[in-house]
Amino acid sequence: MFITIDETDRRPIYQQVVDEIKALIAAGELPQGSSLPPVRQVAADLGVNLNTIAFAYRELQKAGLIKIRHGAGAVVVAQGISQDNEERLQAKLMPALTDLVLSGLTRAEVIAIVNNALNTLIRQKTR
Repeated sequence: MFITIDETDRRPIYQQVVDEIKALIAAGELPQGSSLPPVRQVAADLGVNLNTIAFAYRELQKAGLIKIRHGAGAVVVAQGISQDNEERLQAKLMPALTDLVLSGLTRAEVIAIVNNALNTLIRQKTR
């Protein structure tokens, strides 16, 4: 598992870790059943506090993406999209779309940006 931390990013480190692992799961690089590295190893590799990584793993568990078994590590699990989940995901997407619209882009330009990002994600998944 390869993740990086950007010191210039305004997001907290735990959120960067969560987002990176989510992207790896979405891209198929961490398929269902994959074991995540131990918290201590990730913390040491990234040079961050152990509690930061533990918090990130708990957030991923709350999101239903991983299952943490104390002493046995964390494993990627499948998650179906329920109606409630779909509404929550759409609420997360709205701020990004709002930023794109407020930047003066046309509808076609916004759609092109979203399609390019989605194509990149799907291309990574099929590797």
